[in-house]
Amino acid sequence: MSKAKPRKRHQLRPTTIEPHRTAAAGSVIIRQGDTHVLCTASIASEVPRWLLDPQTGEPKRGWVTAEYNMMPGSTPDRKRRGPDSRGTEIQRLIGRVLRAAVDLDKMPGVAITCDCDVMLADGGTRTASITGAFVALSQAIAAARKAGLIKGNPIKGPVAAVSVGVVDGQIYTDLDYPLDVRAEVDMNVAMNHQGQFIEVQGTGEQGVFSREQLDELLDAATKGIRQLMKVQRKALS
Repeated sequence: MSKAKPRKRHQLRPTTIEPHRTAAAGSVIIRQGDTHVLCTASIASEVPRWLLDPQTGEPKRGWVTAEYNMMPGSTPDRKRRGPDSRGTEIQRLIGRVLRAAVDLDKMPGVAITCDCDVMLADGGTRTASITGAFVALSQAIAAARKAGLIKGNPIKGPVAAVSVGVVDGQIYTDLDYPLDVRAEVDMNVAMNHQGQFIEVQGTGEQGVFSREQLDELLDAATKGIRQLMKVQRKALS
């Protein structure tokens, strides 16, 4: 893990989202400090059965889901391969947030799976996965439209996420591992481009927090996410 690098409390770690060549329709690497995640988006022409019209058997809409995995070498102690409860919870979170970014009715019959593989973990892997996966998802949707699988544009707007927390009584944005392990309060926030919250996961890890602190945490997350969306726009341009 990294040593704590000096930065202001609400300063994001250096963040980049860059294309990365794979066979998937969408593929990027997001680097947020020493957290690096490979995000890919693969297109399938079959949707889950429960999305099919029971009368006609035709798909009523499309689907977006996600899978999350930490690679064995992503942490100093080797991460064992295979599913675990933490990974399952995180991939469900990623899927929920990404579905908020699209109109599934505008992509009937198309299913897109976004895979988030953590290559290097230094805190904030779930939030970095969301931010990077949206870019990969956008690339995949563009490819599906070019191939004639989707007629209109189903993207409502970008979504992104960031971690915030209370460390030594002070509020911080974008927690790396040294901050995360010391946090009295840890929160993950996902938002859309309109400033609306999609998901807020907050807990008092080693303490409690007031309503005033909650408002400050959400304000800090909002500012951080706006900055991350600028990085997304740059990557998609």
